[in-house]
Amino acid sequence: MAEMTDILASASFRALAARRIRLALPALAMASAVGLAGCQSTNMPDNMIRVEKAQGSNENIASLTSVINSSPQDPEGYNVRGSAYGRAGEFRKALDDFNRALQINPRFYQAYANRALVYRNMGKQVEAANDYNAALQINPSYDVALIGRGNIYRQAGRIDEAFGDFNRAIQLETTDGRAYHNRGLIFQLRGQHDKAIDDFSRAISLSPSAPEPYNGRGVSYVALNDDENAFADFNHAIELDGKVAESWANQALVYERRGEKAKASKSYSHALGLDPKYQPAQAGLARVRAGA
Repeated sequence: MAEMTDILASASFRALAARRIRLALPALAMASAVGLAGCQSTNMPDNMIRVEKAQGSNENIASLTSVINSSPQDPEGYNVRGSAYGRAGEFRKALDDFNRALQINPRFYQAYANRALVYRNMGKQVEAANDYNAALQINPSYDVALIGRGNIYRQAGRIDEAFGDFNRAIQLETTDGRAYHNRGLIFQLRGQHDKAIDDFSRAISLSPSAPEPYNGRGVSYVALNDDENAFADFNHAIELDGKVAESWANQALVYERRGEKAKASKSYSHALGLDPKYQPAQAGLARVRAGA
């Protein structure tokens, strides 16, 4: 499922929880190339809601449906259930719930942003951008919508507009690490690696369990010929999540730069085992085999 593991309805979830409604909850996109063959940093994933996977389970959706049945004119219930449907990949049902929430409260900017994320995962970028715009017309300081719209701009190559949205979210003192990570990718794309490293470091402080900012920072370290710090970041990204092909390919590049071709070949091969179509790993493995 593309980019679907975090966000948006958390405010509504908290509102429902505050009313003591029991919900039965259990306790990367465009890469930034820097002219380094095989070395890549990715976008942090957008997520539907910050809870465990069971948020999209049938049991939890049934609990949310009971909440809605008890308060059918409360838009927050539809918004949270829509997020659960989105987390489960049931996009049509999610859209129905967000549409209903917005019928009840047309100024429910969180529902617009949630619906935008579902549209993005359906490949409907225009509709997603329109919803992010609608959310920001109601609340210009909504960092979630700024970050979401910024990602759409960045993926469309509208880098200056993307930078403006990420920068605005940061000026608003967002605690969402994706704003710093994504702005770091733009600094990286522009060759401003010192600034990129600062932003990736800030993203790490806000999202310490995410491998993406470690990969991003490592790529900029490589660009500055600081292979020692790059290697440490790539290794830590692997420790956090060993199933990310980019991390293994990035680690392999450092081995390759050190002349350790056997280790590089092993790491590139591991990356391809995770993602056989990952081009940087394909190219890197071809290089080290040719060199051998």
